[in-house]
Amino acid sequence: MSFQAYLDSVQAKTGKTVADFRTESADRGLTKHGEIVMWLKGDYGLGHGHANAVAAALLRAGHATTPRDDRVAAVFSGKKAAWKPAYDALLASVQAFGNDVDTAPTDTYVSFTRGGKKFAVVQPTAARLDLGIKRRDAQATERFEAAGTWNSMVTHRVRIGDPAQLDAEVMDWLRAAYGAAQ
Repeated sequence: MSFQAYLDSVQAKTGKTVADFRTESADRGLTKHGEIVMWLKGDYGLGHGHANAVAAALLRAGHATTPRDDRVAAVFSGKKAAWKPAYDALLASVQAFGNDVDTAPTDTYVSFTRGGKKFAVVQPTAARLDLGIKRRDAQATERFEAAGTWNSMVTHRVRIGDPAQLDAEVMDWLRAAYGAAQ
């Protein structure tokens, strides 16, 4: 789900726009991300992802209007820049699955989506590329470990220490996740 799709879903559920939430959160004196998320979850019954998106929109008003390529560049900046060529190659391979593959960058990772449904996330660190894959039908393995608390939006995590590890097995897992995201 894209950032804007989260906000649209919240508006459909609550009848409130980001501007409405901004006014209400200011009236309550809420200025920190965590307290805004807790308020939205408690008072409006929003899930964590939806509350998180609204909080981000409230605290970073220009975030949603920053061009996608700039947000991806920010994810792969500094010591993480070495992983950008591997990401670009991975994205090209994933886009070959179908013309409905899209990306949704956040401040720390890039989601791969199909029709607005997230099926994978790519999160670089200085030392490795963490790849989260949403495969509810698959058991964890030594290589494809349970995502656990690393990222609750996916079910499995594979740690890539060398771009050569983005191999056929990884692509098979991504293709299956893409197929399930219909």
